[in-house]
Amino acid sequence: MAKKQQKTNAMRILDARKVEYNMYTYEADDNHIDGISVAHKLNQDENRVFKTLVAQGASKNFYVFVIPVAESLDMKKAAKSAGEKNVEMIHVKDINKVTGYIRGGCSPVGMKKLYPTILHESGKNLEKIIVSGGKIGFQIELNPEDLQKTINFKYADIIK
Repeated sequence: MAKKQQKTNAMRILDARKVEYNMYTYEADDNHIDGISVAHKLNQDENRVFKTLVAQGASKNFYVFVIPVAESLDMKKAAKSAGEKNVEMIHVKDINKVTGYIRGGCSPVGMKKLYPTILHESGKNLEKIIVSGGKIGFQIELNPEDLQKTINFKYADIIK
């Protein structure tokens, strides 16, 4: 009997919405789970692989920023895009409490709540992007328009 393909919550949400995606898996035993390492393990261009960052604004609201793995979030641009005076990254220990995910497996799809999400504008020019599948060792490749229909993000220039 064939082994059933493992699905993450993010994948189940995409399946329920009939969103086409490709799933990639990678070995995480070496603890190299940062975005650049993942892009290299998948043999993918770092500009197509996006990481998911969670910040909290001065208003105490949470925001999700999705940027290419080799880039850094510009906190001033991020705050402006979120309509906040400032934003600060949440502490690693709070990731699970806020999102339901863990560091290295945080997907923009399927968080505990649908937080306002901003995707770096470079995603507009890509046919497909790759984001975390919601579990370490899993990535999802999909069309940014399909992702937008699922999580309703906006595009902005949010990197340094």
